[in-house]
Amino acid sequence: MANESSESTRADPGTSNTAAERRYLVVRPDNEESYWQPVPANGFASVHVAPHLAAMQRAFSVGTQTVPPGGYVRLHAHADAEEVFHIVHGYGKAIIEGVEHRLEPGTTIFLGARQSHTLINDGTADLHWVWFFVPSGLEKFFKAVGHPRRPGETAPAAFARPDDVLEIEASTGFTPVSKPGG
Repeated sequence: MANESSESTRADPGTSNTAAERRYLVVRPDNEESYWQPVPANGFASVHVAPHLAAMQRAFSVGTQTVPPGGYVRLHAHADAEEVFHIVHGYGKAIIEGVEHRLEPGTTIFLGARQSHTLINDGTADLHWVWFFVPSGLEKFFKAVGHPRRPGETAPAAFARPDDVLEIEASTGFTPVSKPGG
């Protein structure tokens, strides 16, 4: 490929390379922002596209999440955000508004605002998906509750969620959910 750069991000010609002016973004494998996640999810979440990385007319974020066998994303909902998951590899289940749905590679889920959901890896290998979140905010949650991750790094020992997790959730668009559909 002619003139291909090895940089993880690249600005349009004639624009600044600051996020506020960056009109396009190329994120190469293992060059994304990535954060180890606390129990019960464990694993890690990576941010590929978000407003702090590129100029956007409408704020959204895109990334990936990997949850090891036995890990799960706690039951939650988002007050005003819509979310899409696309399963890349692994098997598990999603419980959406109290209804169980099997997950396998190629499964895509759309969640409107205030839809309670949890994703559970009940398989024998990592469950890995691409997520899309609009408006943005999920990337801020992953950073606030996680620990920075570097490519090739061994997973840390399981660690607890921060003491102020409820405040973090509230500031990043999460809505408390006590039971499916509630």
